[in-house]
Amino acid sequence: MSGECGNDRTRHSRPLRLAAPVVLPCDPGCSVIRDGVVDVDVTGRIVWCGPEVDAPAAPGAEVRRMDGLLLPGLVNAHCHTPMIVLRGLGGDLPLMRWLTEVMWPAEARLDGADVRAGMLLGCLELLGAGVTTSVEMYFYTDEVSDAVLTAGSRAVLTPGIIAAPGWDRLGDWRAMLGAVSRRIDRLGLRHGPGERIELGYGPHAAYTLPTEALVAVADAARQRGALLHIHLAETLAEDAALRAEHGSVTRLLTKLGVFGRPAPDGPPARVLAAHAVHLDDEDVALLAAAGAAVAHCPGSNAKLAAGTARLAALRGAGVPLALGTDGPASADDLDLWAQARLAGQLARLGSSDAAALTAADLLLLATRHGAAAIGRHDLGALEPGRWADVVHLSLDDPAFVQLDDDAGLLSNLVWAGGARLVRDVWVAGEQVLAGGVSTRVDRAAALADVRAVATRLRAG
Repeated sequence: MSGECGNDRTRHSRPLRLAAPVVLPCDPGCSVIRDGVVDVDVTGRIVWCGPEVDAPAAPGAEVRRMDGLLLPGLVNAHCHTPMIVLRGLGGDLPLMRWLTEVMWPAEARLDGADVRAGMLLGCLELLGAGVTTSVEMYFYTDEVSDAVLTAGSRAVLTPGIIAAPGWDRLGDWRAMLGAVSRRIDRLGLRHGPGERIELGYGPHAAYTLPTEALVAVADAARQRGALLHIHLAETLAEDAALRAEHGSVTRLLTKLGVFGRPAPDGPPARVLAAHAVHLDDEDVALLAAAGAAVAHCPGSNAKLAAGTARLAALRGAGVPLALGTDGPASADDLDLWAQARLAGQLARLGSSDAAALTAADLLLLATRHGAAAIGRHDLGALEPGRWADVVHLSLDDPAFVQLDDDAGLLSNLVWAGGARLVRDVWVAGEQVLAGGVSTRVDRAAALADVRAVATRLRAG
């Protein structure tokens, strides 16, 4: 299969109706629909969602009735999924030593086939947790794209742009930037069946790029309306020199125009800042004023002892928020449900407020709000016009002691349920996971390929 196009499985032979005892459309009020249906047209988009008793006629539709619960696919807003081949390496080191002593040397030995193997197995892990969309920052874009299209998942690919020791093997930052721009100009921002691939820019961080590169990447992204995805203020040590000179990295990026809004008649800037842990009040205000979003990665931040992001302050300022796992070599798993729980727990601890983030807040953070934070209003909710990225979860689980009470059901889902409940997944109306098994990929073969790569890397 070609990473450029893939087989067009988007258009279906007939419409689809999914029916379940509970449907969570993830509308702004986080409604709970009883005995609901989701109607999908032949292009893979939702045309109706609501109680079955109110549903329009669906002549000729394939009707799938199932027990349990339907909700939109989750959005993982910050990930380096191909790093699954490096899972477990340097697991007890702080960020900068982990990067410079373990990760970057190991990544220097990866080729495109290795990256594709990691991405393919990672897509299966993401889908198995109900994550249909991931925002990826990595290299070997052809191979990453091919893996996504093969698995049938969805990704926003922001190829890495970096100027750090050892990375010049892939060209300098100008070459990396040029390659991304040419790809977008050739293929458009979105392509593939069901628009499964979106392209953006991934400048690694302010501490790994010269200021002229940051300006150039921001200009290129803004001209094309593309997402700019960058690591920001993850640890205190990484950018101490920049903070000493400019006050903060957020201030520097604002001064350079990376976070700045364009002219009133121009397209809005789309910026996603990953981690954003070490921010003061002025930094938070600058992000809010620019409309820049934050991908909150509590598990990775905790494991690397990077710190705890000021989620309550960001939320209070109106900064668009999403959840991310970070890569499977730093946070170690790709379970966004676990990140949602941890985000809620840390927010409650940090504010001494047991209602700082409710179950409904966390579910929306992983779905509707996460999609909005990356500028994708066609994902993250079961609403007409959005892509039919739908997840079926079992309710036959000890997590659910409350099925009749809406608030209790949401609480049980978020705080006690999670990835183990996922049974089936549809992306753009196509079933890509059935009974927990990929409909497209041999998981055993994908796992064997990754283990072969990992074994080679560890053998030196």
